[in-house]
Amino acid sequence: MSRFFPPVFALLALLTVAGCAQIGVEPAPTSPTAAACPAPAACPACPVCPVVEPPKPPEKPLQSAEWSELPGWNEDDPGSAFTAFVAGCRSLEKQAHWKPACASARELNDKSAAALRAWFEAHTQPWALVNPDGSRNGLITGYYEPILKGSRQKARGYTVPVFGPPDDMVVVELAELYPELKHLRLRGRLEGRKLIPYYSRAEWTPQESKRSPEALLWVDDPIDLFFMQIQGSGQVQLADGSRVRLNYADQNGHPYRSIGRWLIDKGELKTEQASMQGIKAWAKANPARLAELLNANPSLVFFRELPVEGSGPQGALGLPLTPERSVAVDPRHVPLGAPIWLATTRPNSGPNSEKALNRLMVGQDTGGAIRGVVRADFYWGSGTAAGNQAGKMRQQGRMWVLLPRGYQPGTP
Repeated sequence: MSRFFPPVFALLALLTVAGCAQIGVEPAPTSPTAAACPAPAACPACPVCPVVEPPKPPEKPLQSAEWSELPGWNEDDPGSAFTAFVAGCRSLEKQAHWKPACASARELNDKSAAALRAWFEAHTQPWALVNPDGSRNGLITGYYEPILKGSRQKARGYTVPVFGPPDDMVVVELAELYPELKHLRLRGRLEGRKLIPYYSRAEWTPQESKRSPEALLWVDDPIDLFFMQIQGSGQVQLADGSRVRLNYADQNGHPYRSIGRWLIDKGELKTEQASMQGIKAWAKANPARLAELLNANPSLVFFRELPVEGSGPQGALGLPLTPERSVAVDPRHVPLGAPIWLATTRPNSGPNSEKALNRLMVGQDTGGAIRGVVRADFYWGSGTAAGNQAGKMRQQGRMWVLLPRGYQPGTP
């Protein structure tokens, strides 16, 4: 690099001389003020970064409570709920922590309301059900067992088929592969060697004609059958006056979608009109759009036939449901068979209404639309009167599950 130094040095010297000459010809400042440098501009304030709080962990779904927190506890007669609870002990006592309570319940002789309340207070402890966000209110809906008119064979007036689980539907129990997924299962059908989703409701309709020999029964009204699928069970009265009970057997694996919500979103009904009665009235007034309405819910339920006996249809525990004492719950959060204190209001009454509905229930059933911690479906019974109550019920409520005294949720 030394051989490049002389030219560079000479250039620097020339620039220095030139610079000095330029400075020498500038006029002198006329005043000190004119020569002063302008004040530097103030630096803009640095923006304050917002404090980002880490998301709060979800609340525990079960939190210890006191008996005094249960509205109306001392006014309820829990007799029929106690009977349903004892019947469910055959399932509950497979878990060690339920055995002492179930054994004691079977031996109880005094079934007065006061004695039963005292028994629950001595053997169980209330745990409040709490949503992940910490709120304690949830949606309480109603269901019932409808009674339809039907026939063993397809006949005039009876053209709507009712099916059992189809032979080509494959059910995969995920718990056999992944125990943590014990409440989940897959349903599909084979196409070659590939398992694909089973037919949705819209896709199933063209299948009905070729599968008609497999129909269990034929009924007279497609919208009544649709609501029986939502309820999960129903009775069918035959021409000779006899009845058969149809109970949930399986489902096509597609998610449940509310047709009431579909009608609201389409602007066909207002929210307060989207009850079962309102939906049926819309369907009657719009027969050409009935298929469009029903197909908005891709879920499809298949049935099995049972004799008509007991207080109600079989729930998820295989036991008859008890009218106005059984609820469907989400088993991920509430153990099936457990007693539940429900604090809500009667159908079509507001949260501050005097029409309180506070009573001991038993979690005997499940449902495709029953998802969440504080969520229940209230079983009203069979027939038209029960249907009128169930169809109007969309209330807010709180729930407490009664667990054996000394047991901590989350432990074996």
